[in-house]
Amino acid sequence: MIEAYNNLLKLESFISATQQFEALVVYLASQGACLEQHGNIEQYLQTAGNELLRRLLQGHLDHRATHERPRQSVTGADGIRRTYCRQSVPRRLATVFGEVTVTRHAYQKRGHHSLYPMDQELNLSADKYSDGLRQRVAIESSKSSFDETVRSIAFNTGGAVPKRQSMQLVTKAAIDFEAFYQTRADQKESTSNLLVITTDAKGIVMHKEDLRETTKQAAAKQQHKLKSRLSPGEKANRKRMARVTSVYTTPCFERTPEQIIRSNKAHNVKRPSITNKRIWH
Repeated sequence: MIEAYNNLLKLESFISATQQFEALVVYLASQGACLEQHGNIEQYLQTAGNELLRRLLQGHLDHRATHERPRQSVTGADGIRRTYCRQSVPRRLATVFGEVTVTRHAYQKRGHHSLYPMDQELNLSADKYSDGLRQRVAIESSKSSFDETVRSIAFNTGGAVPKRQSMQLVTKAAIDFEAFYQTRADQKESTSNLLVITTDAKGIVMHKEDLRETTKQAAAKQQHKLKSRLSPGEKANRKRMARVTSVYTTPCFERTPEQIIRSNKAHNVKRPSITNKRIWH
């Protein structure tokens, strides 16, 4: 263990992370920390621990950057060879631990966009948000509003995503929605099973720019009591219908009267799993 730690000290890319770890240990062993309540120690570790993880990630990216070797050329999907290599080109990456910098080589040709092989190796998106941060935004936004999503990300992680960018990330996350269910539409099903369809709809108040043209014109003619929000009864001509439909297959679920009436778990029978579920919205 000591030998591994000594080898770590020799890696210049991880010096900053090592210093942060040592600072954590020194504080936790200090007299001041021993007088703190456990909640304060938790809060300290959440902040300082995120910073340690951020520095570890930064160290890894720097380590990979030092081992990236120049290539003679890089050919893009357009078939054009980029022969000029510009080294040490930085870009920002927002992660769940905080913001880091990715340094990599750029391959260029006049009149064409640059290519970054390291970006492909790391599977980086065109924007600056990491996969981990995208996943957090998608999960949180499915449970609450975008305002609450922004607050939750800022409170529970070392990252930050503004509201507008959160909305854009959710839109991008759902880009394969239709294609995903299309791949499941042609699967063969047993004719003895039940084919179930379920649907629901609800009117959602929209921003004026998102209304249909006729409804938008009607909304523009309305007078409202308050400037900040709509009063009760003033939501006419401000809604669009949100619809969700699902179709799935399930085997027949036969039960005895006793199993239906009694709530005792001993009489309950496990329901069969549904298959070939498709959703449209």
